[in-house]
Amino acid sequence: MPLDSPATKPAATAAQLRVEAMAAAARRRRRLQAALPWIIIVGTFVVWEVVCQAFQIPQFILPAPSAIAASMWKWWLPLLDNSWQTLMTTLIGFALAIVFGLLLGVAIGSSTLLYHGLYPLLIAFNSVPKVAVVPILVIWFGIGTVPAVITAFLISFFPIVVNVATGIATVEPELRDVLRALGAKPTDIIRKVGLPRAMPYFFASLKIAITVAFVGSIIAETVAANKGIGHLMMLASSRFDVPLVFAGLIITGVMGVIMYVVAVAIENRTTGWAMRGQDSGQVAVAGV
Repeated sequence: MPLDSPATKPAATAAQLRVEAMAAAARRRRRLQAALPWIIIVGTFVVWEVVCQAFQIPQFILPAPSAIAASMWKWWLPLLDNSWQTLMTTLIGFALAIVFGLLLGVAIGSSTLLYHGLYPLLIAFNSVPKVAVVPILVIWFGIGTVPAVITAFLISFFPIVVNVATGIATVEPELRDVLRALGAKPTDIIRKVGLPRAMPYFFASLKIAITVAFVGSIIAETVAANKGIGHLMMLASSRFDVPLVFAGLIITGVMGVIMYVVAVAIENRTTGWAMRGQDSGQVAVAGV
């Protein structure tokens, strides 16, 4: 039967309609995914404003978003200056955590002796509250930027080490044996198999580490700094300027989200091969 016969046209048309319906459903899903975070954020602030206005909650307990926005407008210059300070200290500490965390993670993941020898020390050090370390850093380095940088480094260092070591250590032993039989050296196995295998783990740790790095900077700035969002929040709380305190919290959250988005964008461009199965699965579900 010819392909262009009347009997085959309805089947071809039905298949084309199904493909178009699946593509349209996938586009709607992508638009919804892009709009959903903004809808939730705006809805949260609207509910927050309504609750504060309806129950007449005092500003020193819970300021309304309108009061926080007014405080941001009034103190925009100090907020901008201190936000830049916090961002710089966080990025410096985060960059140091990436370098040392990646190197130590590769070393631990590729060596069983280091894995069993250093892991208890890393876990014990990570269990120490970093706010308890800040006074020691002040004794060593004084009040200023250095304690905030080191605290951001310490608090974001552990997730990177653990994830990179896990990604390299989970390379299949059979694959290692095959590569050794083909003449590959241990460094070749790490460089050509271990590191690519660890990249999804590495970027997953970056998305965690960049957010907790801000926590480390804020902790240090509230204790031992003369500049930064944490320092500004402490000054505002001493004057019972709660809207300014919340303004600092919101700005810190915005900076964390921006850095998280940057990490996700880099991850998608460098390890997109690890996400292809999820993307195709989402399209199939949308088509169903």
